Amino acid sequence: MGRTGTRTGEVMEAIRRRMANRQLSPGEKLPSIRSFAATMGVSPSTVVEAYDRLAADGVIQSRPGSGFYMSGTMPPLALAEAEPQRDRAIDPFWVSRQSLDAGAEMLKPGCGWLPADWMPNAAIRRAIRQLARADDGLLADYGGTRGSLPLRRLLARQFADEGIAAGADQILLTASGTQAIDLICRLLLRPGDTVLIDDPCYFNFQALLRAHRARIVGVPYTRNGPDAELFAQALAAHRPRLYITNSALHNPTGATMTPQTAHRLLCAAAAHDPAAQDLTIVEDDIFAGFEPEPSPRLAALDGLARVIRIGSFSKTLSASIRCGYIAARPDWVEALVDLQVATNFGGPSPAAAELILATLNDGNYRKHLDGLRRRLARVRRETAARLEAIGLTPWLMPRGGFYLWCSLPDGRNAADVARTALREDVVLAPGDVFSVSHSASGFLRFNVAQMSDPRIYGVLERAMANTPPP
Repeated sequence: MGRTGTRTGEVMEAIRRRMANRQLSPGEKLPSIRSFAATMGVSPSTVVEAYDRLAADGVIQSRPGSGFYMSGTMPPLALAEAEPQRDRAIDPFWVSRQSLDAGAEMLKPGCGWLPADWMPNAAIRRAIRQLARADDGLLADYGGTRGSLPLRRLLARQFADEGIAAGADQILLTASGTQAIDLICRLLLRPGDTVLIDDPCYFNFQALLRAHRARIVGVPYTRNGPDAELFAQALAAHRPRLYITNSALHNPTGATMTPQTAHRLLCAAAAHDPAAQDLTIVEDDIFAGFEPEPSPRLAALDGLARVIRIGSFSKTLSASIRCGYIAARPDWVEALVDLQVATNFGGPSPAAAELILATLNDGNYRKHLDGLRRRLARVRRETAARLEAIGLTPWLMPRGGFYLWCSLPDGRNAADVARTALREDVVLAPGDVFSVSHSASGFLRFNVAQMSDPRIYGVLERAMANTPPP
């Protein structure tokens, strides 16, 4: 089924490309089914299915006894719509836009996800077959306001293993991890409120906070976590409402917060009065599955009194089947439920939650994670060595995950290198998109899982050679 669907899609895409390139004109007859099947190397039935789908879309027309013809009108040739806008400013949206809109020919060592063939696709397919036999209500109805109870119970058991006492009633499923942060911002922020973030940090934290018109203050990030002394100073100087961080396998640096740093952060928050009463810490735990052994969690040390835990399944399971979660105090969860109803009329798709639950419960999922961690450990070492050979130095060697935060040689500017590489269809992640203070211009973030194509290293060398030091 999946193979037939893929081949049909290839035939459809070939016709659309010919149409976009003006190789087919309005009213022109399409190649016969047999001849096009031979051209594409597929069965005639695959071409029939592709033509039927294109006819249903109004792209082509069937004339009984005569064949298939292009429809009478064609869209205008709009190159700006055909590919990402490559000359846009390099800001927190730049990497997202370039990566998400990249065509199949693009190489994406700067993107933030694993290649599709690294994911547990066999388990997902089994879950889809199981879902096809589900009750009509699961396939057609809205879900409950908190999301799937069995999935929330599974998360509660995982939290218990980490020392976090959170029942299913303290967990809210959301449409994604990003939506989880958005809901928290809607609940706790007012325009002009100050939010602390790590510097550098995940670039979409900045983008989302700007959408909420928050005032953003960065705390320098060290190899042991945020600088605890400067964190305490920022509490006193800015009276922030939120602090948002990754405590495990930090994005983009790959660092892990030490127990001492975690303890100092929570002590600083508790000791600072009156701001301590207003500060909430949002701990994004999206990379937890990549850790070889669990590291300290602010949520566990705090007991979800001041800390809100969020996460999703997009990095280890599927970015296509979206679902996130929030674990927080019961009163906050109640308020967040109302907000999610108001903005999304409920949580994630019940079908999506069921697919995730079935995949997590699949007997092979744990083996998938174990294999993923081993594979990443190997390619992380190999990629670091290849990058160092061309002058790019990892800031540290992470315990897990798929990021390497690397410095450029001789003070070269990462944004200039990224622009140059993009001309050769390579998407990079320049350091300043992660830095609110724009103090990371000499760094690039690399996704080691997306670095297997040897062309990337040649493009990097040429881009650095064409970007002279200041």
